[in-house]
Amino acid sequence: MPSKPLAPVLTIDGPSGSGKGTVSRLVAERLGWHMLDSGALYRAVGYAASMADIDLTDADAVTRCALAAKIRFRPSEDGSDTRVVVNGHDATDEIRTETCGAAASAVAAIPAVREALRDKQLAFRKRPGLVADGRDMGTVIFPDAPFKVFLTASAAERAKRRYKQLKEKGLSVTISGLQREIEARDERDASRPVAPLKPAEGALLVDSTGMPIDAVVAKVIALVQPD
Repeated sequence: MPSKPLAPVLTIDGPSGSGKGTVSRLVAERLGWHMLDSGALYRAVGYAASMADIDLTDADAVTRCALAAKIRFRPSEDGSDTRVVVNGHDATDEIRTETCGAAASAVAAIPAVREALRDKQLAFRKRPGLVADGRDMGTVIFPDAPFKVFLTASAAERAKRRYKQLKEKGLSVTISGLQREIEARDERDASRPVAPLKPAEGALLVDSTGMPIDAVVAKVIALVQPD
């Protein structure tokens, strides 16, 4: 008996602050598809490791933490976003800090951690389809995805976006400091030996610098549902 064809996948890769999360959520809502925020998985592992006082350079300890961590996603009460629960604690706000982002970048460079989270990510592929947001969705996790996007923006633009988000949460940050952190993370992610950040072959390149979010969403939707 022939196996059922796999559910279609739209991968949206790109650097931190490029708008992947917002675009992915809006596109998934428009298409009626499931969504995978792969970055949240790595941030959750970084958070769990930090809470357990694990040295992020200890690959074996971090890998054990990744395997043991209980990570789940649940919709917020008003349905406006997704909450991330790590080992029973709602860590949604904590994992979005720049400190946790740096921890995620560090643990993501460990091959065994990436392998530990691979099956968790593949399990999100369900009908009617999946929008997968990350850095290696189109290159490593879903290389057979029929739709691939690489979303980017200038470091200055991304720093402004993060500044606005974090200030709204009452955090004390500076645009210049955020830009330095973003540029450093870009360098780490692009130069790591395992699953470096780069556009997947055949991916649609979208530079969102100065683009309204609706225009970015429309451009991505058109890839899946051309007129």
